[in-house]
Amino acid sequence: MNSKTKTLTEAAILIAAAQVLSYISIPPVANGGSIDCAMLPIILFAVRHGAGWGTGTGLVYGVLQYVLGHGIAIDWTTIIADYLIAYAALGFGAGLCRGWKHGAYLGTLLGGGLRLLVHYIVGAVVWGKWMPEEFLGMTMTSPWFYSILYNAIYMIPCILIVLVLFRLLSANPRIHTLMAAEDL
Repeated sequence: MNSKTKTLTEAAILIAAAQVLSYISIPPVANGGSIDCAMLPIILFAVRHGAGWGTGTGLVYGVLQYVLGHGIAIDWTTIIADYLIAYAALGFGAGLCRGWKHGAYLGTLLGGGLRLLVHYIVGAVVWGKWMPEEFLGMTMTSPWFYSILYNAIYMIPCILIVLVLFRLLSANPRIHTLMAAEDL
């Protein structure tokens, strides 16, 4: 099989796996932001194939999240930022860790951190207009503070869950080989 065809097939399978995993979630906050492990397949693919492929895969997954995941948006900027850019940043950041020792772990931190950064900025700049007066028992006066609280509530657990799952999966020699891209 052609190398490009094999890579596209792997991307499609892992995007589908991520989409399925996104339906198994804990919704902690209103208007989106659920806790799940859907980033794991996207990060795995990006760490195996690099930032270019990872960015494209994240972008496709972002489109699916908006369309199939009943995405929440107020205008085109939130669609582009919260779905397309955020998930492309996830794949890009994880893909930068291709070939690194412990690339899956570092890719989770870097990719997840970039996704959190995108959500944080759009949360303060765009969603901040709808900031509640009170959140988590605290009076909200800054959209920047509100945005980091809101987004950290679901993003940090997602990142931690993926890190733990990569650790558990790495005990399997075949999965460890996939995580290290030793089969390519």
